[in-house]
Amino acid sequence: MTASDRGAAATTASGKGTDSVAPAGGDRVLTIPNVISLVRLSCLPVFLWLLFSRENRAAAAWLLAGLGATDWVDGYIARHFDQVSDLGKILDPVADRLLFFVGVGGILVDGSVPRWFAWAVLIREGVVGTTTVVIALLGARRIDVTWFGKAGTFGLMVAFPLFLAGESSLGWNDTAQVLAWVAGVPGLILSYIAWAMYAPLAWRALRDGRQDRRTRAATTGSHGG
Repeated sequence: MTASDRGAAATTASGKGTDSVAPAGGDRVLTIPNVISLVRLSCLPVFLWLLFSRENRAAAAWLLAGLGATDWVDGYIARHFDQVSDLGKILDPVADRLLFFVGVGGILVDGSVPRWFAWAVLIREGVVGTTTVVIALLGARRIDVTWFGKAGTFGLMVAFPLFLAGESSLGWNDTAQVLAWVAGVPGLILSYIAWAMYAPLAWRALRDGRQDRRTRAATTGSHGG
């Protein structure tokens, strides 16, 4: 799964699939994707420790890249091996959001990425995440990811470890800096396009959610009668 556009609870800004409304999953808890998400969460303190306590940018960059890669792995397993679960629909986007904020925020504090670039990503993520929670509380259906959201998140998840590697002692740090911009600029542009597309999708999800509630209320009333 990609990181940046998936929402928690009932709706997500970038869930698995396309921009169609997705059906609910099973109630399983102990699934491989859920375990992977928990491992990703547990590795975030390790990332911060490597970056600030050990001052090892190279190791922190490799760890962040690995955590980003596992995001795709757990999504693939969930979709292709019938491992989708209700818990996973919450846990995975939470892990994605935390990975983004901790990873990007840590690199911003470290000074390995231009401030304007990091803040452009964090502001977008913050607005999308807040909107996701609000429309979920209002009863919206879940919104799945668009291609632009997937591609944008992929570019950014490649770029930030490279920004960090570019300020490390690795022998190819100059190349890493160039590659970071090559991946990061298109990723940022695509993520903002996805953000612009999110507004009509959110409105439709709210409308459909209200319709679902009316249908359930009518069905309950007819059964009660």
